[in-house]
This record gives sequence, structure tokens and C-alpha cells, in this order.
Amino acid sequence: MSGDSYSPSELMIVNAARLLKDGDVVFVGVGQPNLACNLAKRTHAPNLVMIYEAGVIGAEPARLPLSIGDPTLVSGALSVVSMYDIFSNYLQRGNVDVGFMGGAQIDRYGNINATVIGEYAHPKVRLPGSGGSQEIAAWANRCYIMTPHQKRRFPQAVEFMTSAGYIQGRGDREARGLRGAGMLAVVTDIGLLEPDETGELVLTALHPGKTIEEAGANTGWTLKIAQNIRTTDPISKRELNILRRQLDPKGIYLKSGG
Repeated sequence: MSGDSYSPSELMIVNAARLLKDGDVVFVGVGQPNLACNLAKRTHAPNLVMIYEAGVIGAEPARLPLSIGDPTLVSGALSVVSMYDIFSNYLQRGNVDVGFMGGAQIDRYGNINATVIGEYAHPKVRLPGSGGSQEIAAWANRCYIMTPHQKRRFPQAVEFMTSAGYIQGRGDREARGLRGAGMLAVVTDIGLLEPDETGELVLTALHPGKTIEEAGANTGWTLKIAQNIRTTDPISKRELNILRRQLDPKGIYLKSGG
């Protein structure tokens, strides 16, 4: 990094952006996933197409959108349709390549809890809930999540399954009629988790300076380690400059000390 520093948020956003391919159609919300998509579009994926839940297809926002209904998403967009059309004619038909997910908990099979912590009837914490994430997890061709690597966020089993990963193993998705490929990568501030042949999340990459011991200590199950674990590429000055100067100059989502 030639002396540059970056925040955990920036580390996750950059590595999530690198998972996107040129030409991908991405179902994206606001916040950090939005930054990852716009970063990819300005670097290696200029033909990436962003879809927003409110009904905007091919969004080209001139500024950072504040919500999925922000008017800036409409200007320059390819099309604006109803929310019903977005989910039925695009997502459920298999026309969405990537869905970015979020949640308070993700378990060893990539299932996500964004509903409650504790008993459903008497929760310790009531969370925002599903929104469109249940459908995205079921029907997007592949799904990614960005989350800090903390033990409380990675229990062995979620307390409530808001969005399905591999449920209790890979075969469960197909058996229950879910067409999408499921959670193909979890990007944390320690490294990357990806599913093995059984659907269990495995540590496949570490960020520079991070260790296997750190990952294991911050995971609520005995974390498997890939045989050929790799180190992610260092963050470049160009990536940081785009994030900080073009996409989020006020640091609304970056929370960057840089």
C-alpha cells in the first residue's frame, strides 16, 4: 500500500468489488454493496448493470443514493419498472447474476438471520427483517455478503433463518425448490469464506497481515481451512481514491480514517 492505510469497511468493499464480473447484472441495495458495485464499474467491470429493488434497472447514480427510492437512481437509468416486475420478470426468471446480502448472523451453511436475536415471540433484539432478501437469496444466480468477522455474527446455526443459504447442506436448496446457487462468498475484514462441496463455509483466503488463528477465534464453529489458502491482493491507491474522492467523499459508508 506504499504507506497508505485503509479501514475495515474499505477492505471489505474493495474485495467484494473484485468478485464482480464485467457484464454482471447485480441486485444491489444502498450502503457498502452500492459502493462495491460502483467501484467495480469504475475499474474492471464497466458493463456491470445495477438493479435496485424499487424498480430501477441500469442505474447510473450521479451521487451516493440515500435509499433504494432515491431519485438520483432514475436519472440515466436504462428502465424504471414496478417492484413486482423487478422480482417476477427479472429475479425469479434468472436474469439477476448477483445478489448482495446483509444480516446480523450468518451460519456455517450460509443461512442469514436479519429478523430477531433470541426467541421470536420475545426477542432480545428485533432486527429490520427480510425486505427482498429472502427472494434474492432464493433466486439470484449467486450471492455475496460483506460483514465484520466477529464471533457473534458467525454462530454455528442462526437463531432465525431469514434468507436461505444451503440450509443444512447443499442438497437442501434444490430439494426445497430454490434455483439460485446460494451464498458463494462471504467477505470479512479477515478474509474470504466460500462453501465446500457440502455447502459449509470454509476459509479460502486471508487479507494481508491477517491470520488463520484470528479467523478461527472469531467464528462460532470449528472453521475449516482450505488446503491452498491464498492471500488477497493488496488494496491499490486507485481503488482507495475512487472510493474516497468519487463515491463517498463525505465518508457516509466508508467510516474511513484515511
